[in-house]
Amino acid sequence: MFEYLRKIPSEDSIIKELPASVRIKKLKKERDREIIDIFQNRSNKLLLIIGPCSADNEDAVSEYVLRLSKLQAQVKDKLVLVPRIYTNKPRTTGQGYKGMMHSPKPHEGPNIVKGLKAIRRMHLRIFGESGLSAADEMLYPENYPYLEDLLSYVTIGARSVENQQHRLTVSGLDIPVGMKNPTSGDLNVMLNSVQAAQDPHVFIYNRWEVKTEGNPFAHCVLRGAINQHGQSIPNYHYENLISFAEIYLKRGFKNPAVIVDTNHANSNKVYKEQPRIALEVMRSIQHSRLLKSLVKGFMIESYLVEGSQEIPAKVFGKSITDPCLGWEDSKRLILQLAQEA
Repeated sequence: MFEYLRKIPSEDSIIKELPASVRIKKLKKERDREIIDIFQNRSNKLLLIIGPCSADNEDAVSEYVLRLSKLQAQVKDKLVLVPRIYTNKPRTTGQGYKGMMHSPKPHEGPNIVKGLKAIRRMHLRIFGESGLSAADEMLYPENYPYLEDLLSYVTIGARSVENQQHRLTVSGLDIPVGMKNPTSGDLNVMLNSVQAAQDPHVFIYNRWEVKTEGNPFAHCVLRGAINQHGQSIPNYHYENLISFAEIYLKRGFKNPAVIVDTNHANSNKVYKEQPRIALEVMRSIQHSRLLKSLVKGFMIESYLVEGSQEIPAKVFGKSITDPCLGWEDSKRLILQLAQEA
């Protein structure tokens, strides 16, 4: 039995309440083009999707992205920095903090109506202050229209990638979408997701019968796997990437691309391993022309203060979900990647 708490307002009403400025609309077009150029091999820049595991505090995330925007100016010839502003947090068991969209204040109870307004307000503020359009994870496909005019990249997580509604929804997006390998590590599941996302479909979406043309920028994200014993199995090593590249390219997808997630099972959630992993992948790219054409960048979990903390948070800019790199290590890594690229 359902208890109906509150009616969710339409995306049109929330966008009307919190509209994007003309400047933001112009910046988004420019940013979308710059990112898509990487996937179409019109640009040799590397893409870095970098930021907190979960965007839990608007002021802290804003401070982080402002710092990132200053670095973007320094590395603009080599890297495109896309801040992770992840407002939904997948939970394996359903327990724990589910993200700002679910609970605008982590220490308070859920209120999704307030959450939808809070995440749009945060994205608008940070985009306006930094000039950097962001990435967010699509945990709930029906929520995408609330941020559609602000995002330049979307991720489909390891627990969602096999879900039909996620795959079909991605087929209607016109920005790059990274499809992660599932926690089992089954690469065919991820490749089938990319195929479904690149194909056209007719389906039900947000109370409408919709038709899509397919998303030519759907691509793969390698995040490592967990075996039946709960052990992490990385898939970022040179041999992993070469083997996967050969399988991937046989599929004949449009704009084949791989992003390497440096945390999660690839690092066994040892966040300080992320710089080593990214630099190892850079050496692999330099060693192989095949990988240089296929590997487009990295996902990195990073925040103002390294590590993680329990709720209620006591340290400003420290993760309340998975532990993250601190700012100084993140800055050092970004500058190193710019040198290597």
